[in-house]
Amino acid sequence: MAKKKKPRRFYDYSLLIAVIFLTAFGLVMIYSASSYTAQLKFNNAAYFMNRQLMIALAGLAAALVISRLDYHWYARFAVFAYLLSYVLMIAVSLVGEKINGKRRWLGVGPVKFQPTEFVKVALIVLLATLISQLGVKINNWRAMGLVAGLTLPIAGIVAANNLSSGIIIVGIAFVMLFVACKKNWPFFLCAAMGGLAVVTAGPLAFFLEKIKLLKPYQLSRIHVWLDPEAYPRDGGYQVLQGLYAIGSGGLVGKGLGESIQKMGFVPEAQNDMIFSIICEELGLFGAVSVILIFLFMIYRFMLIAGNAPDLLGALLVVGVLGHIAIQVILNIAVVTNTIPNTGITLPFISYGGTSVLFLMMEMGMVLSVSGQIRLEK
Repeated sequence: MAKKKKPRRFYDYSLLIAVIFLTAFGLVMIYSASSYTAQLKFNNAAYFMNRQLMIALAGLAAALVISRLDYHWYARFAVFAYLLSYVLMIAVSLVGEKINGKRRWLGVGPVKFQPTEFVKVALIVLLATLISQLGVKINNWRAMGLVAGLTLPIAGIVAANNLSSGIIIVGIAFVMLFVACKKNWPFFLCAAMGGLAVVTAGPLAFFLEKIKLLKPYQLSRIHVWLDPEAYPRDGGYQVLQGLYAIGSGGLVGKGLGESIQKMGFVPEAQNDMIFSIICEELGLFGAVSVILIFLFMIYRFMLIAGNAPDLLGALLVVGVLGHIAIQVILNIAVVTNTIPNTGITLPFISYGGTSVLFLMMEMGMVLSVSGQIRLEK
């Protein structure tokens, strides 16, 4: 008897290469942006880069392992991971390490991490599992309300200490529902209301602060966003320094490692504001190149989702796509002062061990789905 040929499987090496390239580029930019500060604080110019490198390698190894697992296996732990999200967020609110007046870090022995990154992954898996089980019923208002009811409480707990992550969590659910539902008008209505909120941000923020839905420091961020030059030494300092960096880069930049603003002018240049350093050192060319690589990643996500073997796989990829796209847009919008400063990292590039570790795990999930796609002759 002739042996039955195993079906050929697709594995998106293009996406894997893009992730590795972005991570390597991020390491270079972290070294460039942080070397001055790291030398002063730790007497080691490569301090931040070395820490990021170790976690990035561990994350890449985890991603490769996860990519070889059957993604249907994740669904078994969807409810447990979701409930664990609440436990972790409550724990960080009570006993988390306080940095800059906010509890975002949870320590387990020598290991510290931000539970908000785990929440994003857990929610993607839960919603993908739930929506795939509901099938066509997801178009009913009751089913859509169930998804909102599962998303908003955990997003609210996260937003209490980390508004930007709360926005991303809601955005992930929004994107996954938009793709799964046939009814489009509620989503366009929500988008229009969001646009209106941005246009009327000043008066709206003042009203929300009056009714205690917005904290005073959040109101001050809105004021800084609307007129950063009025607060040059206070809230507008970081924004203005970032804009100076972007403006001074020109078309091709000052050259890698030649940034002036990283010399203590842009606070924590290796974190949220690293895109401004990219603009200063590599110019418009470098900034556009980074954006194009992210667009290529999103294109690969769409290709995998469109060819996924089932709805569960497609929605897992859509959830990751939503996470990456929203975070990139928010980070660049903050750095260019298009929206108020919310403190959010640029995926794979900004310094942040927890962020890159869980992003790598998400990439492993996407590659796992891609590995289940059959290639027909």
